[in-house]
Parts: sequence; structure tokens; C-alpha cells
Amino acid sequence: MTTLELYTKGASVWVPDPDAVWASAQLLRDYRPGEEQLLLQLADGNEVHYPVGSPSDLPPLGNPDILEGENDLTALSFLHEPAVLHNLQVRFLDYSSIYTYCGIVLVAINPYEQLPIYGEEVIDAYSGQDMTDMEPHIFSVAEEAYRTMTREEKNQSIIISGESGSGKTISAKFTMRYFAVVGGAAQQTSVEEKVLASNPIMESIGNAKTTRNDNSSRFGKYIEIGFGRKGDIIGANMRTYLLEKSRVVFQASAERNYHIFYQLCASRELPEMRSLKLDAPEQFRYTNQGGEMQIPGTDDMTDLERSRNALTVLGVQPDQQMELFRILSAVLHLGNVNIQASGRSSDRSYIDAEDRSLAVFSKLLGVEGSQMAHWLCHRRLAIGGEMLVKPMSGQQALEARDALAKHIYGQLFTWTVQRLNSALRAQRAQAKSFIGVLDIYGFETFERNSFEQFCINYANEKLQQQFNRHVFHLEQEEYVREALEWNRIEFSDNQQCITLIEGQLGMFDLLDEECRMPKGSDESWVRKLYDQHLTSKPHPHFRKPRMSNTAFIVLHFADTVQYECDGFLDKNRDRVFEELINILKASQSELVAELFHQQGNGPSVANGSVRSGKRATREHKLTVGFQFRQSLQMLMDTLNSTTPHYVRCIKPNDLKEPFMFDPKRTVQQLRACGVLETIRISAAGYPSRWTYEEFFSRYRALLRGPQNQELAQALCRQALPHLIPDPDQYCFGKTKVFFRAGQVALLERLRAERLRVAAVIIQSHVKGWLARLRYTNIFWAAVTIQRYSRGTLARRLALTLRYTKAALVIQKTYRMAVVRQMFVMIRQATLTIQAFTRGTLARRRYGQLLAERAAVMLQASVRGWLAKRAYRRVRSAVVFMQCCVRRRAARRELLKLKTEARSVERYRELNKGMEVKLIQLQLRADQEARESAALRETLNMEREAATAEREALRAIIQKLESQKQEKPPPPPVISEKEVEERRRAEEKATQEILRLTQELQALQKEKDNVYKEKEDLSARLLEQEETQKECVHQAVSQSSATLRAELDEEKTKYQGLLREFTRLEQRYDNLREMSLLTERTKGHRRSDSTQSLSLEPLPPSPTALSPQSLTPLSWSPFASAFPSPEEVRRVSVTSPGLERRFSVWNSETTLDQLMERMDVAKEPAVKMKGEDLEYAYDAVRVANKFLESQLRKQHSQWEEELEALKCQLGRASSRSSSAAQTQELQKLLEAREHECVRLRRELKELRNTASLRRLLTQAPLTSEASCPHQPKPAAVTGLLECRKRDETKLIKNLITDIRVDSALSLPPGLPASVLFLCVRQVDCSGEQARARSLCSAAVTAMKAALKKHANDVEMTALWLKNICLLHDLLTHHCPKRVARTVLDEQVPLTVDLSDLIRTLSDLCIQAYQQLLSITETRLQNIIVPALLESETIAGLSGSGVKLGVSRKRAGSDPRPVGVDAPTMASVLRELGALHTALTRQFVPQSLIEQAFRKLTYLICASALNNLLLRKDVCSWSRGIQIRYNVSLLEEWLRSRGVQAGGAVATLEPLIQAAQLLQVGKKTEADAKAIVQTCTALSSQKIVKILTLYTPHSDLDERVTLNFIRTVQALLKGRSDKHPPQLLMDLRRVFPVTFPDLPPPVLTAEELVIPDSLKISFLRKA
Repeated sequence: MTTLELYTKGASVWVPDPDAVWASAQLLRDYRPGEEQLLLQLADGNEVHYPVGSPSDLPPLGNPDILEGENDLTALSFLHEPAVLHNLQVRFLDYSSIYTYCGIVLVAINPYEQLPIYGEEVIDAYSGQDMTDMEPHIFSVAEEAYRTMTREEKNQSIIISGESGSGKTISAKFTMRYFAVVGGAAQQTSVEEKVLASNPIMESIGNAKTTRNDNSSRFGKYIEIGFGRKGDIIGANMRTYLLEKSRVVFQASAERNYHIFYQLCASRELPEMRSLKLDAPEQFRYTNQGGEMQIPGTDDMTDLERSRNALTVLGVQPDQQMELFRILSAVLHLGNVNIQASGRSSDRSYIDAEDRSLAVFSKLLGVEGSQMAHWLCHRRLAIGGEMLVKPMSGQQALEARDALAKHIYGQLFTWTVQRLNSALRAQRAQAKSFIGVLDIYGFETFERNSFEQFCINYANEKLQQQFNRHVFHLEQEEYVREALEWNRIEFSDNQQCITLIEGQLGMFDLLDEECRMPKGSDESWVRKLYDQHLTSKPHPHFRKPRMSNTAFIVLHFADTVQYECDGFLDKNRDRVFEELINILKASQSELVAELFHQQGNGPSVANGSVRSGKRATREHKLTVGFQFRQSLQMLMDTLNSTTPHYVRCIKPNDLKEPFMFDPKRTVQQLRACGVLETIRISAAGYPSRWTYEEFFSRYRALLRGPQNQELAQALCRQALPHLIPDPDQYCFGKTKVFFRAGQVALLERLRAERLRVAAVIIQSHVKGWLARLRYTNIFWAAVTIQRYSRGTLARRLALTLRYTKAALVIQKTYRMAVVRQMFVMIRQATLTIQAFTRGTLARRRYGQLLAERAAVMLQASVRGWLAKRAYRRVRSAVVFMQCCVRRRAARRELLKLKTEARSVERYRELNKGMEVKLIQLQLRADQEARESAALRETLNMEREAATAEREALRAIIQKLESQKQEKPPPPPVISEKEVEERRRAEEKATQEILRLTQELQALQKEKDNVYKEKEDLSARLLEQEETQKECVHQAVSQSSATLRAELDEEKTKYQGLLREFTRLEQRYDNLREMSLLTERTKGHRRSDSTQSLSLEPLPPSPTALSPQSLTPLSWSPFASAFPSPEEVRRVSVTSPGLERRFSVWNSETTLDQLMERMDVAKEPAVKMKGEDLEYAYDAVRVANKFLESQLRKQHSQWEEELEALKCQLGRASSRSSSAAQTQELQKLLEAREHECVRLRRELKELRNTASLRRLLTQAPLTSEASCPHQPKPAAVTGLLECRKRDETKLIKNLITDIRVDSALSLPPGLPASVLFLCVRQVDCSGEQARARSLCSAAVTAMKAALKKHANDVEMTALWLKNICLLHDLLTHHCPKRVARTVLDEQVPLTVDLSDLIRTLSDLCIQAYQQLLSITETRLQNIIVPALLESETIAGLSGSGVKLGVSRKRAGSDPRPVGVDAPTMASVLRELGALHTALTRQFVPQSLIEQAFRKLTYLICASALNNLLLRKDVCSWSRGIQIRYNVSLLEEWLRSRGVQAGGAVATLEPLIQAAQLLQVGKKTEADAKAIVQTCTALSSQKIVKILTLYTPHSDLDERVTLNFIRTVQALLKGRSDKHPPQLLMDLRRVFPVTFPDLPPPVLTAEELVIPDSLKISFLRKA
């Protein structure tokens, strides 16, 4: 089958289109050889006839749909221009992918929009990955170059080219950023920061706004980034090419000058910038010509601040920066110098002496203004050995001024580049290899092209030639490697065009020759070009325009360009007069003088020459063209000596609109940048390459014979001649089979036909089987229906009989129920009547009894009330008489006392200072108070006696009344008057009773109302209390959540700082080892500088030189005495002998310093010497003991009273006592609380006094000062005693030199337990300094042990357990902790180890982080192969090899053959090792859960990030594999019981991504299900996975764009709380929280110490 046979009905072809360049069409009938027309149907439905003269005129065929959006253009079946253009358009517009591979070239399309694909998480995802495994990216090219450099130890180059505005500068910037991150991981140096800092500086002085680009680089640069042996950046160097100096003095319309000028003008209001005398850019001639003063979306002031910060990073001091800004400002003022013409024919010019711009220019540069004004308008000529001064015309003076401005800027640009190179130069050692990043201008063609475009296009000719030869060389290497028989591939070589420009008598030679002529001109140079390349020897690449004699045409590889000769000679000479240079050399500014003195000392002037009367300075080597050829040749030599990597930047449109694709402009750039040439070279050979295994897996249906993978090569060699008759269309290699263009499409058609025939056969068999199955089902259905029908009839008859019998039973029962109901109703009525009758009689009798009793009670109440009223009157009269008598006596006594008081006051005035009398008066007052108290007691006793007497009288009265009732007297004879009085009294009593009854009812109603109000108030109070409780609960919950979040954030920051300190400490150790190694090689031995780094026990000091000494010391009263962390670091590195000067507790600390730190008054204490101080101390000690005992008693009394009051208040509230009592109790409680505060304040003062006492005790009063008055420590049993001389041996045998096997066989926490018992024994013996020293030495040794076992999980887990245990033991036995807890059994330590406890806390975090780092390092390289690539379900994706697998690129690291690929078993093995190590040491479960949460997040993030950047794993079959692998991990986590800490929850994004690959992706319901299910995935991740989804079989389909847009529309309505970046952050830090668990009670008898530890010298105490 040939390619012509593919032109069948339904085939897709490409036809030319005036707007879209190429349009897609479909064949409506088959093509037969000899036909002159093709019937096509366009995409809009129109039918057209396409003329065909010969088979070569056939339109290009379209690629299969499965290859649409392929990430490598060389993987397409048909390689031609329309296929490339369409694939780039689909990827750019539909998939938002701006990067695409084209063989060894990365095509980058400028999106004109910020994309979140350049974060650190993306760098981590591409780091260490192969180029073919990941989606195209600029980081992938950088990683390929970095890996090739480190593997082959060969220099690399990344060549970035493209039009202005295509994104070259930003691509180079991201490439350098990638190298800075990847190459700076080993050594945290400042070189990476300096490399990145060079970008804003070069953008400010070398970039400008053009009509095509807002940030166009107006120079070329080649940055060599040097790497050391470990792959870390150690230096950099920059080379620049052809700065566009003409832009300094002229800008076209809608363009700007260099950014730095506008940045200075925008910052003119800053205080330091006011001396520059700047104004708005509209006021300067050099900045207002283009009319564009501002770039939308940029802030010039912010950009200048960024540039100044970058200069500071690179070591440029602020004063030198201001010198730089003065020179730049002077250039602006120079442009405003007004040069006026004079003379009759305007052949002279002058500058006004009062010209402000010239004065400012001269002042800023420090030159003489008059001299500058003179030589700007005159020049010196050498005639016959004499020097003559000739005036210049106005135009010549303007040209001289502009030339000076350009020269100053050029010199400043060169100086800046040299300063950057000096700052970026390698300091430590020579770079072993380098990677060069070339950011150079692309091919340019404008309406008017001049000298700059000529040089730029010449450079692109050279680069294109190098590119073509490299591509051809790679193709040749591939064919030779596979031992193919092949013919030489012809490719277009542009050597003729290069020879025209740079050859002998070429354009540059003729230009330099014309520049040497005294009267050379542009027109004479053009005439020489016509004579040489048109008349004498016609050149195929040189032409003359028809309508011009001052222009010429060059046929470049990319396009035909017409150049105007105006200005070629001046720009090539780039001259400036020597007199002006001499004035600048004499400048008072050091930088200005340096710029131009450096020019005279150098071999050549930067991009130009100095013109004077001497002929020697006019040599051709100083021309711009000659220098550019030299620098370009050096660049080509460098590129040819390196392995190149190409990035071609494409500008999609000229409007700078985001994601807008212009096919015409894109095709033009593809032709110009060599992408189509790469495709043509690939298509000329064998573009499609398959390994035999891939070919066998894909086209197994076309092969004959036994289907065995091991015989894949033999089967391919046997079957291909039958499938493709023409042997020239394929070729067999050693490991691959090669096809020419279009043959893969032929094989796909044969495969589809074979599968179609097989499908028809399968369908026939399946349809017969279905028919037979249907007949069997119908037969059995009929039999079943009959059986069920008969059963239904029988059941219906039985049901009728059952209903008949039931009716008879129901009738009988119903009749019985009716009769019984009637009887029950009659009986119930009779009983009810009887009950009501009897109740009425009983109630009537009860009412009569109540009335009689009420009358009796009323009579008794009235009589009692009368008797009580008479008694109260008598008692009131008696009391009133007593009060009058007592008041009179009290007044007499008061007058007597006043008289005495006046006599006492007079006595005190006359006799001042007689305290004895006052004391007597006080005693007298006390006596009077006692007498008053005795009188009160007597009064109380009298009152009690009167009360007892009153009770006795009442008892007698009651007795008499009872006797009277028992024996009523005979009724006396009552007269009518008495009867009348009695009647009136009864009536009156009746009225009084009625009134009292009404009052009683009113009071009862009022009582009811009050009761109701009380209930309402109670209910309302309860509601308010519940509401307040809920509000308080909510507020507490919110505050707790906020505090918890803040705590986690602080923990994260602190742990990050701790990790950073550990990294810096490691860097310091590395530098120390390097310096020691260097000193040894030089023959010197220096031991002093390493004394502070030994592992000997530290001296007893509050803060050891450890990372924990950097923690805040705000709790210590000696915070100001501690050295700063920087001082500690500096002292420990330079001279450790100076450490003693920074110690707070050394023997040279004076008493004055101690008193200043304790805020003790110095004046009275200065006089206290020797014995006075001792006596004062004894007095203070005795007073303190007394005060302390008194305060303790008061404190205990206050606590007892407080408890009693609380109990009393509780009882009062439970009994619902009165509000007054409650308020009284609360006031009393508040008073007690104030008393408590006062006692605490006194206790605090007492403690300060006690601390002063301890300081005085420790102060060196004598040479043998000690602590004779320390309290005796409590006796504790069950400890271990270690002699002082054995402490070093204990640390060595227990921590430093312990063997791994011995350590792992120890009981968990044994070293920490032994150390704690030894420290406690030393503390109990009263040797606090020794206890502190022993504990500090143990901490230092544990830290060293951690560093020693930095890669051992078991040992790290062991020391994590011991460090945590020692921390818990010291924490729970510290004095402050024991003082806060009420534990009678626990005896605290007397020594304060709070700083060492903080050190241990940080060391716990360090050990935890080291443990995770070891496991993460082991997991990093196996996560992706295990979760994404391993086939745990065998055979699931074996037949789904992707069509058109892209070939390996040059330099790619081949995967090792024969090595077992990592599987999930490998991941679970590493996790199991960590879990075993932690559980063996009995690490708390919560800590294990936190560790596995961090590791599962790493697994999820690594796998998901890799999945989001690879198309080959985004398929249905791979989704099943991933889900199964994750389920294995989930099952393992649950079996180990670590899922409670969130370890399983962190896997949710990866689980949902796997489910997204498996679900349907066609209908709107599928879209809604995806949005509802994938809640853990952000919108970007969902769209990215759908975009990358690639079917691996014919049964699957791609996700349509309409479906993706539907999902995007649904996702917009979802509240997305995910971060904006696409990838997950691999560097996310989870703050660790160590559980606060009580440590075990340790005794020496319970410890089992093996003999292998060799610590038998310890004794039990």
C-alpha cells in the first residue's frame, strides 16, 4: 500500500487558505491516479474542486484524531507545515499549553498572561525527571541540560531565540531561576541570589518598549552559569552583544528609551534623588520622542527599587549607585542642551553660557561646563603636523552631542556588565562545567532596516547554520547507533549567505574599508556592493531594488530583507571626539574618570572608537562590525564546544492579546526560526520510530505466527514485508523499526480493517448466541406463567372458602358484642347516679363543718389581735422612755469626751513628740473598747434574760387560758346595754373580719402575681443564661480555633527556622572541614579554631553554644547579658577563647554588673565592702525567712477562708437565699481575692529578694566563695551515682560510641533513664554546677549522635525516643513545674535546667525532622514509578501502548535495563521500616500519626504533580492501576492503626484524580457528577486532567472541548477554597506537636542495664 492509496473518501486533507494559511477539508470521493481535480468539502460545508496536476500536487494529508494535540511534533504521522501549525494552534487555544516539543527544539508561544506554572512546586516536579516523561516545559529543557552536564561532565548551552516580544527574556529568566533552585540545594550560598539579581539590572539598562514588545531586550547576552563537582552553582559570567545605543538619542513613534531613564524620572521626588534635578520624562528630549511615557501594568518607581536592591545584593554600595544614577541623569540633561547656529551661512554654533541643562550636566559629572560647551561646538584637526581648531555647524554639533551621550551610556553599560561579572565570579574554586543561556535577538525585518537589523540577521544566519548542522548530526548519530543503511539527507545550508556577509570582499569588509576612507560615504559603499556582488561576481543572495540606488536586498534563510544604507558608516564607526573624552577623564567623579580611563587602557573601545587627529585610532579593528564579528565568532566557538538545547519563542499575535493565535504571523516565525527545517530534516529520513516491543503490542493483530513478546523482533521482520511491499518505506534497526512519513497511518488503516473484520465475525456469533438465549428464555417463561396461573386459581378457591367461614364467625361474635355492650352501659349508668347522689350529700355535710370552724377561728383571731395591740402600746411607751434617758446620758458623756479631746489636742500642740502619752491614750482607748465589748456582752445577757422571762410569762398566760376554757365560769347576768355593746362589737368585728378578708384576698392575688413574675423572670434568666452559655461556648470555640491556627502557624515558623538553623549549621561544618582540609594541604596545623567545636562536656553555663541559644530569653533576668546569636556564631568560629568573656556565670563577673542586672540601687551598695556586705546578707536572709514563713501562713489561711466562703456561697445559692446575703458574700470574696493579689505581689518581691540572695551567694566575694547557706536537698532513693572522673566515660559508652546492634537491643529509653538518674543523684548531693555540666554534655552528645546517624532510621528513632524521654523527665521534675502541681510524692530538682529543656525541645523537633527527611529521601525516587507506572494489576494496560510514542532526545538519560522497577511493595517496605522503628521504641501513637500524615501528603503530592504533567498516565486503565495502588496504601495504613491522624485523608486528591480518569466524560450528567465528586481537586487540576486525558485503545475517546467547557462552567459556581497554583506544594510543613505525657517513675532497681554498655562503674544510691 502506498501513500496515494490513503486519498480515499472521508480522508482529511489540508488546502491553502488566504486567512488561516491552511484549512481542513474532507475528500468526498476516492482519488484515482490521473484525475485532475479532487472533490473536497470544507469545514464550513462548502464543496470545492481542488486542481491536481500531478501526484506531487496532492494536498497534505491530515493526521489521525488520536494524534491531535500531540506534545511532540515529530511524533505526527504526517510531518508538514499545516500539521505543525494545526497542532500548535490546538495545544495553545484548546489546551492552554504554551510549550510543544519539535524534536530537540522546544517551541514556546507567548501567552501574554501570567500562568501559574513556574512555582517552586513545578520545579520540584520536573527536577530529576526525564524529558520524554513530562509535559513540555522550559524547566524540562533546563533539567535535561543540567542532567547531561552532571552525567557526561560536558558543557551545555540553551539557545533561546525569537522575535521581539516572543518571550525570550522571560524564558531565559525562568531557566536561570531553575538552575538557581536546583543548583543551590547542596550549598546554601549567595551565588544563586546574585545570578537572579542580575536580571532586573540588565532589564533596566538594556530593555526598552518597542512597538512589538513592552520589555524588549535591545542587546544580546550569553550567561555562563558555572557548576562545581557536586552540581552546585559556584559562579557565573555574562557576555553582551551589540547594544542598541542609537535608542539613547532617538526613539520611533510609540516606543520608549531604556527603562532606567523613566524609572529615575518617576523616583525624582525621593530625598536622595532630588540632587539629580530630574523632571517628568516629557521634559527631556531623549525620553519624549516616542510619545509613550508609561507602560500599562508597570510601576517604574517599584522597578527602580527592585534594581537598587539587586545592585545591593551584587555588592554595589549605595554611594556608587548614586554615582551611577548621576551619570544617567547627566545623559538626560545633555539631551536638553540647546545648541544654536550662528554665522552667515550657519557654519558655526554655540551654547549659551547660562544654559541650565549644561550646568546641571557639568555639575553631575564633575566637569568644566565652559570646556564642554566649547568642544561640543568645535573640533581639532591635524594638518601638516599642526593642530587647528575648527568650528562646527549646528547639525554637526548636535551629532557630536548625541554621539557623546551614546558613548557615555555605552561605557556605563560595559562597566555595569563588568561589575556584575566580578560579583558573579566563582570565589571558592574553578567551575568544573557550565551551562550557557543565550538570550539573543531573533530575525528582524521592518519597513526600514538599518545597521542594527543587518547585524542581528547576520547573527541569526550563523545560529541557523549551527542549528541545521546539529539537527543533521543528531539524525546521523541515531541512524549509526541503530546500524541503518541510509542515504545522506540533504538540508538547506546557508553558507553562501554567510560568505556574502563575512567573506573576503564581503559586505563587512567593504564597509570597514569604506570607513577607513577620509571621504567615505554610504552611497559609495553601496556602489561598491553593486559592483562586487552584482556586476563582477553575481551572488545569488544579493539583489538591488528597482526603485532605489541607496538600498540593497539580502536573501536570508528566513525572508528577503531590504536594507537602507543611511547611517551604516556612522554606526559602524561609532566615533566621538577625543577632546570630549579628555574632559570626562578629568572629571571629579571617580566613576566617570574610571569609565573613560578604563577605555584608554583596554584593547578596544566598547562598541566604538575615539576619533582624533591620529591615524592609529582609525584602525578597522575598532569598528562596531569588526568587534561584532569577533564576539559572534567567539560565541559560535563556545556553542560548538557545548551540547546545545534549543528554545524557539513564538509571538502569536501583534496585538499582545492573551491566547489569541494569528496563523500568518506564526507560520512566518516558524519558517524564520528553523522549526519547519527541523521537521523537513526529520521527514526526509525516518521520522516514526518504534521499539519492537511497542510495535508488537500495538500491531499484534497484523502479525502472524505464535504471539510471543520475546519473539517480537522476529515477528516484526517477518510481517512487515507483507504489510508494506515497498522496502524503502521502512528499515530495521537494532532495537527499533523506522518508518518514513505516512507509513504509521497505513499501518493504522490496516489494523482498523483487521479489527473491523474480526468485529463482524464476533458480532455474528454473539447475535446467534443472543437469539438462542432469547428462545430459551421465552420457553421457560411460558412454562413458568402456566404454573403460576394454576396455582393462582387454586389459591383463589381456598380463599373463598376461608372467607365464608370467617363471615359466620364474625356474625356470631358481633351479635354477642352488641348485647354485652348494652348490659355494660345500663350497669354503668346506675353506678354513676348512685355515686353522684352520695357525693352531693357528703359535700353538703362538709360545707356545714367548714362554716362552723371558720366562725370559731375568726373569734379567736379578733380576740388575739385586741390583746396584742394593747401589749404593743405599753411596750412602745416603755422603750421610748428608755431611749430618752439613754440619749440624755449619752449627750453628757459626749460633752465630757469633747472636752477631754480638746485638752489632748492642746497638750499635743504644746508637747510635740511625746509618743508615750499617745500610747497611753491608745491603751486607754483599747481599754474603753474592751469595756464597751463587756457592756455589749452584758446587754446581750440582759436581753436573753428578758426574752426568757417573756417566754415564761407567755407560758403562764397560755396555761391560764387553757384552764379558763376547761372550766368556763357561770354566765353572768347580762344587761341590755351590754348586749347592745356586744352586738355593736360583733358587728364591728364582722366588718373588720370582712375588711381583713378582702385585704387577705388582695394580698393573695398580689402573691400570685409576684409568683408568676418570679417564674417568668426565672425562665427569662434561664434563657439568658443558656444564650450566654451558647455565646460563650461559640466565642470560646472560635477563639480556640483561632489560637490553634496561630499556634500551628507559629510552630511551623519555628520549626522552619530550626530546620534552617540546622542547615546553616551543617553548612558551617562543611566550611570548617573545607578550611581544615585547605590548611592541612598548606602544611599548617591550627587547633585553636576548632576547640569550641569539640564534643567535650560544656561548662556549666545557662546557654550552651547550640541552636537553642537562639531562642528568646525573655524569661531570664539576665537576658541582656547573653550574647547575640551572631556574636555566638562569630566567637565560636574565630576565637573560642573569647567565649569566657560572654559567659554570665563566670568567675570574673563583678558585683556591680549583677546589681545593674537586678535593678539594685548602686550608690548605697558601693560603700558596702567585706564584712558589711556579709552582715547585710545575714540580715536579709533572716528577714526573708521570717517574711516567707509569714506569707506562707497567710497564704494557707487565705486559701482556707476562700474555700469556706465558696462553700457558704454555694449553700446560700442552693437555698435561694436573699440577694443581700449573696452580695455580702461576693464582696467578702472580692476582698479575699484582693488580699490574694497582695500576697502574690509580696511573694514575688520575696522571690526577687531570694534571687538576689542567690546572686550574692554565687558572687565571688572571696577566692573560695561557696554556698554555705543553701537549703539541704531532699533525700531521694533509687538513683545512680557516677563519679566525676567517670562522666566522660559514661557519655562516651552510653551515647557517643555505642554500637548500632547494641543500641537497638536496649530497652526503649534506657540511655535517657540512666542519664536522668545520674543527673538527679548529682543534684541531690548539692552539686548543681556538676549536674548542669553533666546534663549539658549529654545534650551535646545526643546532638552529635543524631548527626552521626543522619541516614539511619532505626538509630534516629532511638535517639528521638531518648531525647523526648529526657525532656519529659526534666520538665516534670523542674522546680517551676512541681511548684505548679500538687504532688507530695514528687521531689523537684534544685538546679534550674529550663534552658537545657528548651534545647532538648528543639532537639526533639530536629530528630523528628531528620527521621522524616530520611524516609522522604528514600521514597522520593520510588513514589512515581510505584504509584503511577507499576502494573500491580497485570495485563490491564499491556495492549494500550500510546500511538506515536516520541523518540528519546539527545542527552536523555536512558532507563536502566534489567533493573526491577519500584512497586507498591517498595513504598510499603519503606513505610514499614519507619513504623517498625517507631513502634520498637514505643514512640507515642500521636507522634507516629503525625509522621505518617506528612509522608502520605508527600506521596499524594508527588504522584499527583507528576500525573498533572504527563499525558501517558492520564488514561482509563492507568486510573484503575492508580486507584488500586492507593487502596493498597490505605489498607496498610489502617492495618497499622495510623489513619486517625489524617494520613488517609491526605490521599483524597490522588484518589479523586484516579476516579476522574475512570468516570464517564461525555454527557452533562457526567460533568455534574465530576464537579460533585472531585471536591478535593481545584478547578485547574480538574481541567488539566481532562485536557491531558489520552485514550490508550480504540475503545476509548478523547475528552471533547465542549465537555471541558461544560465542566469549567459548572466549576465557576463552586466556591473553590484551593490555592491558585496548579501543583501541590511538596515543601509544605506540618507543625509537629509532642504529647505531654507523664513520664514513668524511674528507680535504679527497675532498670536492666546490659553489660555491653560497659557502665558498671555506676553505683546505686
